[in-house]
Amino acid sequence: MPFYEKGDVRIHYEEVGSGFPLLLIPGGGLNSTIAWNAKGAPFNPVEEFKNAYRCITADLRNAYSGQSSGPLEIDRPWDAYADDHLGLMDHLGISEFLVMGFCIGGPFIWNLLQRAPDRLVAAVASQPSGWRKELPTLSYESNMQGWGPEITTRRPDISMEMVHDFLTNMYTKRADFVYTVSRDFVRSCQTPVLVMPDDSPPHPYTIAMESVMLAPQSEVSLFPFKEPKDRIPVAVRQVRSFLRAHRPVMA
Repeated sequence: MPFYEKGDVRIHYEEVGSGFPLLLIPGGGLNSTIAWNAKGAPFNPVEEFKNAYRCITADLRNAYSGQSSGPLEIDRPWDAYADDHLGLMDHLGISEFLVMGFCIGGPFIWNLLQRAPDRLVAAVASQPSGWRKELPTLSYESNMQGWGPEITTRRPDISMEMVHDFLTNMYTKRADFVYTVSRDFVRSCQTPVLVMPDDSPPHPYTIAMESVMLAPQSEVSLFPFKEPKDRIPVAVRQVRSFLRAHRPVMA
């Protein structure tokens, strides 16, 4: 698998299939890796869509189980990841693309839609992460207990104090809604978005549905779509139809 490098950033990525580009952002929180697509996802998006799309997926910067690395940009955590996603597409010579993201991919997608609205043709947010009022510090605490100790073990240049500041800027100071953008932005966003709600502590149903109600070009999947298992193929068919409906005709 190849790498994209820019300055101190090194992103491990994979390309499978051909056709219009589809960026697939794995779940797994800050330990989001290519392997999650096959091991942690409700369905393997690469296998499902490689026959119709040029599927691009990558290890997240500083995911401790992956091979991507870069500085811990404490003052701009979400934008640093957006830089990596957009930089990878630039590296591959891709101007416009579809995107599907799981879990943390939900906030990433909203930030990409704000950063590069002319490049994202349509987006699918599956089981998106968001702020849950009943557990307002959940994302901070879970990463302080899981991701933080793991990444500091592997990266002696990163301390737990730096992790605290990074996660505080990423989650605690943005404690509301989808973490990356405002309700006003979602209300103004004209890009078609399909939301696939979950309802687990880090994936609040209420926030997913609020984004659906606010976004003027939104659609929503059946809920729940992961259980029972025979619902998953129905959800995949809806994603396939949504992507096909918004995929530009290639010359």
